[in-house]
Amino acid sequence: MTAALPLHQDFSLKHFNTFGIDAKAAFYLPVSDDDMLDAVRRDPDLSRMPRLVLGGGSNLLLTGDVSGLVLHMSTRGIAVVGEDERFIYVRAAAGENWHQFVLWTLAHGLGGLENLSLIPGSVGAAPIQNIGAYGVETKDSFHSLTAFDFTTGERLTLSAEDCRFAYRDSVFKHELRDRAVILDVTFALPRQWHPNLHYADVAQELSARDITTPDARQVSDAVIAIRTRKLPDPALIGNVGSFFKNPVVPREQRDALLARHPTMVSYAQPDGSFKLAAGWLIDQCGWKGRTLGAAGVYEKQALVLVNRGGAKGADVVALAKAIQADVMSRFSVRLEPEPVFI
Repeated sequence: MTAALPLHQDFSLKHFNTFGIDAKAAFYLPVSDDDMLDAVRRDPDLSRMPRLVLGGGSNLLLTGDVSGLVLHMSTRGIAVVGEDERFIYVRAAAGENWHQFVLWTLAHGLGGLENLSLIPGSVGAAPIQNIGAYGVETKDSFHSLTAFDFTTGERLTLSAEDCRFAYRDSVFKHELRDRAVILDVTFALPRQWHPNLHYADVAQELSARDITTPDARQVSDAVIAIRTRKLPDPALIGNVGSFFKNPVVPREQRDALLARHPTMVSYAQPDGSFKLAAGWLIDQCGWKGRTLGAAGVYEKQALVLVNRGGAKGADVVALAKAIQADVMSRFSVRLEPEPVFI
């Protein structure tokens, strides 16, 4: 193996995943320089190992030890890289903390990402999951990204179309999952900014603050306040935020469910389907605040599964399966987890 690389063996990942699962990596490499990926590819031993690319560890569930190589992206750097009549283009390294990046854009007078404030994780992970909150997704401000191709050793530039963004999905969960590592992401932030207040929670928070014409910073502050009230701090209670995706069902199924459950929460989609609130479905099944083994459902938000202390990945998996079974039994709706199971 390449002696120059700061490689660690039998490395605990407990403090590198927000669930706080105590699993070990057979080999762990903090990647502080893009060229280190070239060195891994050229190394005859490392290049043959299964790879797990780790960012903020906020969108994965470690179900056991990782037998291969964990590449932990810790690259840094944020800069304005261009502008035109409509947009200012900002590029951030994959290892940058997402929320700190959002705050950087706001500090420089740039709006567009404020609804995504306080989402845990890294910049490099944002396109993979197409992270979203309060009516905004990564794809809405995304311009392009650079990725390292482990197959060819080349650096790829991908557009929004190339990334094939969908609800909590992208090409990086499919064809490029084990092939490409995101190096940096460029966002196009509008010169003429307009607030997105479509979600009632955000509008109500601003109204409670007597703000009628908010700026981007005020929208961010409102989102931070809402998320702080609803979601546990991973530094205090292990979690990955929303554990399940909001299921999307045809109109006919939604109407039939609504007839039986008049208080059910749903949101119309552009294609005529409806997105159901997974948290509401779970709550109706009586799971909010319950515990199964060392894993449980957060008392303030049924969509969040938490580590009560010392939970293993298997505990969380068992809890998730029990919730899925109850929701399917009562509503005939399948819940799909957001985090990646490793």
